[in-house]
Amino acid sequence: MKKVSQFLIAGSTVYSTMLFFSAAVLAGEILPNLGLDNLKIKVDTVDQNQEMSQVTSVSQLSDVQPTDWAFQALQSLVERYGCIAGYPNSTYRGNRALTRYEFAAGLNACLDRVNELIATATADGLTQTDLAQLQRLQEEFAPELATLRGRVDAIEARTSQLEANQFSTTTKLEGEVVAVISDVVRGRRVNGERITDRNTTLGARSRIEFVTSFTGRDTLVTRIESNNILSPDIRTTEGNLAFAGDDGTTNAEIDALFYEFPLGARTQVIAIANAGAADDIADTVNIFDGDGSTGALTTFGTRNPIYNTMEGIGFGITHEFGDRLALSLGYLSDAANDPSPSNGLFNGAYGALAQLTLRPSDRIAVGLTYINSYNQPLLTGSNAATTDFDGNAFSSNSYGVQASIGISERFVLGGWAGYTNSRTLAGDRGEVDIWNYAITLGFPDLGKEGNLAGIIAGIEPRVTSSTIPGFDRDRGTSYHLEAFYQYRLTDNITITPGVIWLTSPDHNSDNSDVVIGALRTKFSF
Repeated sequence: MKKVSQFLIAGSTVYSTMLFFSAAVLAGEILPNLGLDNLKIKVDTVDQNQEMSQVTSVSQLSDVQPTDWAFQALQSLVERYGCIAGYPNSTYRGNRALTRYEFAAGLNACLDRVNELIATATADGLTQTDLAQLQRLQEEFAPELATLRGRVDAIEARTSQLEANQFSTTTKLEGEVVAVISDVVRGRRVNGERITDRNTTLGARSRIEFVTSFTGRDTLVTRIESNNILSPDIRTTEGNLAFAGDDGTTNAEIDALFYEFPLGARTQVIAIANAGAADDIADTVNIFDGDGSTGALTTFGTRNPIYNTMEGIGFGITHEFGDRLALSLGYLSDAANDPSPSNGLFNGAYGALAQLTLRPSDRIAVGLTYINSYNQPLLTGSNAATTDFDGNAFSSNSYGVQASIGISERFVLGGWAGYTNSRTLAGDRGEVDIWNYAITLGFPDLGKEGNLAGIIAGIEPRVTSSTIPGFDRDRGTSYHLEAFYQYRLTDNITITPGVIWLTSPDHNSDNSDVVIGALRTKFSF
């Protein structure tokens, strides 16, 4: 018989395989999952997440040939001692590197097998010389085995601690608080009324999100929110703050609730059960779109206002035609849960979106958007542009083009144009044309990595023509100028001072300019 010592000295090829029988799964699977990389065991990075399978014959290893120099040694270890394992794809990979720790772990595995054979009296022909050689090797690698054993014990203790304190195996808890100080620092009269609430205010929006994944590729988001922030009352919806609530109450309620999952390799589906918006379905192509938490301070600066003609409950689907072109389709109803007449999922207020998003290069993105909506007014702009036509039913067709161009890593040029045609379906019949434009300048990482400075210049939604009796077009032009600097104090705290300047608010040249100052602080965890 060939001595066991000959097999063990056959080379690093044999010992590499012995390691995978005992320690590869631990080092390649448990340690990366815990984020503990201080145990320096060299494991094949290609297959560190694959489990080894025991082989009973060397012929099961497709990359081992009888002409290989260590074939006889490997055959003996497989067929006589049973302490060799292969990869799931039936390969052995005998040429990968071996560390002393790996050798120690593999040697220990084979020693355990030899001891088992001796105990069961099946090790026919095992001599005292073989046993002495094995004992010598075991003593030589005793320090490595002891070190490895200590590290495994530490890992087990750490694993127990993490399991005892983990929130959930499938759910992450995330949260943020946005605190805002704001005031009207300039402006006296708008539309013949005096701006009376020129008081400094402090409000906060708090969100807690449970982000769950069942397969690793899907996402269930449940958000609980309270919000008592109010936009300054300047007698027009221009300059509305993006993070403001509806009524200023502090009641906590379920806000966003949606489930997103893949449908094939290039198709993503989202089912929205509450508080959905266009940005949940399609890319708004604006680096300042941070949903009020980051980026622009105003509703207008966050995204093209035509996106605001849809909200509520519904679904969306995005399919990518390669890496440069994507098609997004979506439908949201604002009265989906209302069973009363002229409401419900398909009879009440709704918005239906179709958008092509093109990315000619990594730095350029263009969005071409169409939205058909029913009883969904714009959320920002002049009073005429955001009207609900005295409660009369109306439908709208909105068209938008958005673009973002990364001139460099520190300078992004963007902007959009939007057109909305709204037609009344009852009462005084007619239609209005509404336009809006914007140019944005973004300066990522200005002064520090993670910072963002931004300038937004544009015209908020403005009625350019009207055939509806009693709804005149806007006679003047108001310019929206906004600047902010988002500074990251820490990974969890950002502070954003900013200013919004509205010339001739409500697109009325008789109104005095209004300047709004805001200081936003975001805490996240």
